[in-house]
Amino acid sequence: MAKQIAIFASGSGSNAENIIRHFENNPDVNIKLVLCNKKDAYVLTRAKNLGVPSVVFSKKQMEEGEILDLLKKEQIDFVVLAGFLLKVPDEIVAAYPERIVNIHPALLPSYGGKGMYGMKVHEAVVAAGEKESGITIHYVNEFFDSGTTIFQAKCEVLPTDTPEDVATKVHQLEYAHFPQVIESVLEKL
Repeated sequence: MAKQIAIFASGSGSNAENIIRHFENNPDVNIKLVLCNKKDAYVLTRAKNLGVPSVVFSKKQMEEGEILDLLKKEQIDFVVLAGFLLKVPDEIVAAYPERIVNIHPALLPSYGGKGMYGMKVHEAVVAAGEKESGITIHYVNEFFDSGTTIFQAKCEVLPTDTPEDVATKVHQLEYAHFPQVIESVLEKL
C-alpha cells in the first residue's frame, strides 16, 4: 500500500510543488494533503493546480489537537515540512517519531533555532562572512532545528554574494536534494 504523505507549508510552496511533482508517478507514495497555516499562501494555489487537497488551519487548531486528529483520520504515515514556520506541537512529534522531516536553509547547527528562517538565515550568513552555506534535512523533534540530521549539502558563499545570491544557491540545493532524500527515508520505513 502506498505511503500517505502530508506536506506542511506556510509560503509560496516551491519546495512542496517540487516534492509533489517528484512523486507524481510513484505508486508507492501518495501526497495526500497540503496543510497550511496561512489562508493567502501561494502553496494553496500550487496544491490546487496539482490536484492535491489542502487544508488551512490556525495555530490554535494545531495546538488543540485538531491537526493531529486530521492526520490520523487521513491515515498519514509521514509528514514533510517544506517552508513551514510554526513549531510542530509535541503531540504530533510523539505520534510520528522519525516520521517528520524538515529542510533548513543553512548548515545546522549554525543559523538555526526560533526566528531563523528564509532570508533571515541568508542575511545572517552573509553578515558573518561565512565562506559556505547550504541545506540541512533533519528529523523534527520537540525543539526548533535540533532533530537528527539526515543529509546536508553545501554551496560556496563568495565575498561578493548578497543574501539573495545565497538564497538562490540554497534553493537550487533544496530542489536538487529534498525529494530524493524524502524518497530514501520512505524506503526505510
